[in-house]
Amino acid sequence: MAKKDQTTDAAREKDREKWMARFQVRLAMQPGVDRAVVLQAVKDVTAHCADTGEHPQTAFGDPDAYAVHAAARLVSVDRAAHARRRNAMVDAFSSVLKRARYVPGL
Repeated sequence: MAKKDQTTDAAREKDREKWMARFQVRLAMQPGVDRAVVLQAVKDVTAHCADTGEHPQTAFGDPDAYAVHAAARLVSVDRAAHARRRNAMVDAFSSVLKRARYVPGL
């Protein structure tokens, strides 16, 4: 019986780690999110789960959706807008460079 409990606990812990990893990746992809924001969000989720004993999926739902919610809560609107504009400029510049490779004589 104890072995089954250990197996169940290990599976639950692995599932929690997978949720946290996906949450961190999705959060880091949000505009304006830096390392400090990711660390704060992970700290918040970890503290809540430690206090309540809940699994992150139960407490916060889908990690992708919660990453969007956490970014909106932790990143200012101005900072997110600036990051979106910068990302758009970098994408446009990258696109031009890719096309320039195919121009003869350059």
